[in-house]
Amino acid sequence: MGHDISGFNKAGEEIAYARFSMGNYNATILYNVLDANNYYAGVSGSGGSTTFSIQQIEKALNAYKQFCKKGDFSLVRREFFPWDQKQILDFIQNCLTTAKVEGSVRVYFG
Repeated sequence: MGHDISGFNKAGEEIAYARFSMGNYNATILYNVLDANNYYAGVSGSGGSTTFSIQQIEKALNAYKQFCKKGDFSLVRREFFPWDQKQILDFIQNCLTTAKVEGSVRVYFG
């Protein structure tokens, strides 16, 4: 069990990936900034997917930057955070790159 979150372009190719173990609550940071909490199923994702527009991914990136800037890490498992911080940022940026080219990106929450 765990959270395997993947971003896909319109051709169905994986363009972004983030992995969190089932005990790593830092996964909730990515769900929160994507405004995708309905896909969070505790120890894993729900198995659902949704499509995000450029604006939604830009909003997620801005929310993540604000989260990091404020330094409110009360929900963060500190031993994983440096790695998770990078994978969350990389995931959002890769999704944004694709969304800017194709107009949207599909994200699967497994």
